Amino acid sequence: MATASSTLLFDDIFTIDSIDAEGRKFDRVSRLRARSKNYDMDMTLDYNNELFPLKSGQSFALALASSLQRGGSKSDGAGDDGEEKEQDVWRPDGKGRRGLEDDYHYVMYGKVYKFDGANTEIVTVYASFGGLLMSLTGSFRHLTSIVLGDPIYLLIRQ
Repeated sequence: MATASSTLLFDDIFTIDSIDAEGRKFDRVSRLRARSKNYDMDMTLDYNNELFPLKSGQSFALALASSLQRGGSKSDGAGDDGEEKEQDVWRPDGKGRRGLEDDYHYVMYGKVYKFDGANTEIVTVYASFGGLLMSLTGSFRHLTSIVLGDPIYLLIRQ
């Protein structure tokens, strides 16, 4: 799992159990169900199947992060380092400092909108990435860094 100083909130390897089990609702969007290897988490995730094609039985690494910055140093933007912070943001033309997105094949940005703790041990975190939804269910111990209402990055690599 991620360290306290890291921007990573959660990371694990998942194996896809099924894709579009209830049928396809949209042309370019699929819904996968997967189970993690290390933390016994269950996940349902909507993703763009044209940008990132996946198959049932395939494994992938998934990470949830609060920022794409490496190293986990969070600055509040106050003071003289505000100019430096401006230069270090991600840019689509490749300029600026490289972040976590360089290590992954598929990245989405969204928000945690629901945190469901039906019982004390097992919880479910719900996030929306521009309408593409994710639910992650498992032990609360592995999801303590995720906060309701916070922005979140989902990163996947094969």
